[in-house]
Amino acid sequence: MAGDWLADRRSEAAADRILDAAERLFTERDAASVGMGDVATAAGCSRATLYRYFENRDALYTAYVHRETHRVFRDVGERVRTTGDPGARLLDAIVAALHEVRENPALASWFAPAQRPIGGEMAERSEVIQALTEAYLRALGWDDDRVERRARWVVRVMVSLLTFPGRDDADERAMLAEFLVPAVATASAR
Repeated sequence: MAGDWLADRRSEAAADRILDAAERLFTERDAASVGMGDVATAAGCSRATLYRYFENRDALYTAYVHRETHRVFRDVGERVRTTGDPGARLLDAIVAALHEVRENPALASWFAPAQRPIGGEMAERSEVIQALTEAYLRALGWDDDRVERRARWVVRVMVSLLTFPGRDDADERAMLAEFLVPAVATASAR
């Protein structure tokens, strides 16, 4: 057998270890203030090793956001899968996702009001967030030529609420139920 058949697994494990170290730092302070040197130190590796896995801070941030996006979508999907009505399921999913981000100190730091809004920036340009949101809307039966725009809008509303929360959970739920869900459902009925 030629080559090291475990190389990919070791590489994946090393990248996960680095992302875990970054997550610990995001928990301790605002994500925007975490630099590559900080992550290398926290991961117990050299900067050269860190740069072998992530070419720059943006690549590291993107990898972290995509890993956590998959986890949040999976967890939220499990929680709301028994909700029958598509509108109610969308509402429950958004409320659950907002709660999960807010309750996770590492994720909440991406929306810290005192720092640059990197959570919103990442959400806007993340192909993974966009694709998963579109897939979720399609699974709810809202699949037409506007699904891409509706998904972008759902993400923007969520970022807005993470950055500028409503008065309380009930207020946010009421706003989402009154304005977002009907608009998404109506847009797909056209």
